[in-house]
Amino acid sequence: MSAVPRPPLAARLAIAVAVSSLDAGLLALALGGIRQFIAHPQAVALAVVWALLGLLLAALQPVRSSDAVAADRDAPWRFALLGLLPFLIPPLSALADARGWMPLPFGAGLRWAGVSLAALGFTLRVSAIARLGSRFAPEAVVQRDHQIETHGPYRVIRHPGYLGAWLTALGGLMAFASSLAMPLLVLFAWLLATRARTEDALLERHFGETFRAYRDRTGAFLPRLGR
Repeated sequence: MSAVPRPPLAARLAIAVAVSSLDAGLLALALGGIRQFIAHPQAVALAVVWALLGLLLAALQPVRSSDAVAADRDAPWRFALLGLLPFLIPPLSALADARGWMPLPFGAGLRWAGVSLAALGFTLRVSAIARLGSRFAPEAVVQRDHQIETHGPYRVIRHPGYLGAWLTALGGLMAFASSLAMPLLVLFAWLLATRARTEDALLERHFGETFRAYRDRTGAFLPRLGR
């Protein structure tokens, strides 16, 4: 099986630091500058969470196989939005917070709940990617010798990585207590649900009854009650 060579650990960590710095920079820009960013405890906490978990993800980055036997590619615009929306939602929410646009109630409690939710979501996503290992791919792909993952978070839900990505985005919105970016969050949820249905259909075509049995005892994003 051919595979895309994995960059050295130092290079992967450097890329993670660069991405985390970009995330923090966008928050600072949205809030009005470095001073305002430092004075915003939830913004600093989010940046720290993103940086630490981003470094962990970089360290765990799997070797990605390029030996696909079946695939269902996203339309380019859909693929672009799936990557762009998680980066846009937190800084747009931070901008709204700084300007006082469309504030949400519940004060600091909601903001810290958002930070916690973002940490939980990112952790779930890292766990899902680590569990898949070399089977992980940015699109719906079945690789040679591919097996359905049924352990870890996949034991109860089929798409923990997508759920984790959405919870991270929701947490970023809540941390700045503004509903301005809510339409983008809803759009992100729709895109992830569409991707999940596409992936389920691809796996059903490839694995047949094995996948249907797995699907019948799990939920797409939440565990099935009584299972």
